[in-house]
Amino acid sequence: MTTFKRDFIFNPDILQTVVKNIIRIRKEKNITQEQLALDIDMSYDYYRHFEAGLGKNGIKVTNLYKIAVVLGVDIGVFFVEKE
Repeated sequence: MTTFKRDFIFNPDILQTVVKNIIRIRKEKNITQEQLALDIDMSYDYYRHFEAGLGKNGIKVTNLYKIAVVLGVDIGVFFVEKE
């Protein structure tokens, strides 16, 4: 069986894109960092650092899902680059 690596273009800044979209949507919905952290059962300090570091420390997929539910959006919108 022959295997080969296919070429894909991956956005190296995808976490920054995700965080920027979360921040934008959160602000549009007038939800504070503290309230969002409380709603998703995450410490405020951890969430604040997540936003401030533009995702540098990463986040669990389950927490992204919870954020999407709280913000009332499909999780996929976090991954779309806005111009």
